[in-house]
Amino acid sequence: MPSVANRGRGEAGQVLVALVGGLVAVLVGVFVLGAVAHGVGRHGEAQRAAVLAALAGARAMHERYFRLFEPVLIDGRPNPSHLAKDAYLAAGQDAAAAVAAANGAPDATVSFPDAETFAPVRVRVQVQDRVEVAGRGVTLRAIAEAELGPGGGVTGFARGGGYTGPLAMRQGKGMRPDVAQAFDRMAAAARAAGVQLLITSAFRSDAEQAILFARRPDPKFTSSAG
Repeated sequence: MPSVANRGRGEAGQVLVALVGGLVAVLVGVFVLGAVAHGVGRHGEAQRAAVLAALAGARAMHERYFRLFEPVLIDGRPNPSHLAKDAYLAAGQDAAAAVAAANGAPDATVSFPDAETFAPVRVRVQVQDRVEVAGRGVTLRAIAEAELGPGGGVTGFARGGGYTGPLAMRQGKGMRPDVAQAFDRMAAAARAAGVQLLITSAFRSDAEQAILFARRPDPKFTSSAG
């Protein structure tokens, strides 16, 4: 069962840290509202809906995350274990929206700040409502964001270099899980032919690549960062 630790941060919002299936979900809540008791009560409801929705989206993504790294084809046939990124994000979207609606926020907005990366790990939920305070309309806004982090036996985690996500280790080198699977197949075929493969370099972040390029700024030998 997920364990949850909650730490208040005054009227500006709150931070809630939860373990979701071995991955860390960090939820940050923010609201814009005058310090009026009625409004604060309504904000609490909206914040709860946003947090629960973000957690639900994160859980749905966690359950499907490693399917993104499965090969599309196996022996020329579609691999049922593979999941396209669009379907992965749709699962997070549907789960978050359903939980938001069940908690009184049917018009919640669900987005993915890192959607352009190979394997997105962040889900953001915004709940917006309009309340009347002393005869004036006030906009109430609650935001919760969950980010999947390393855990559950993951031995490495990458950021930058066009990829954010877990790294599988081979010969002490980190690589994307789908690359590791391909390497395993290639290494097995090489061993059968009496050849042993040695990895000299694997995943490199933008910072690491920038250092290499600075040492030898010649695109014939080294690519620039990114």
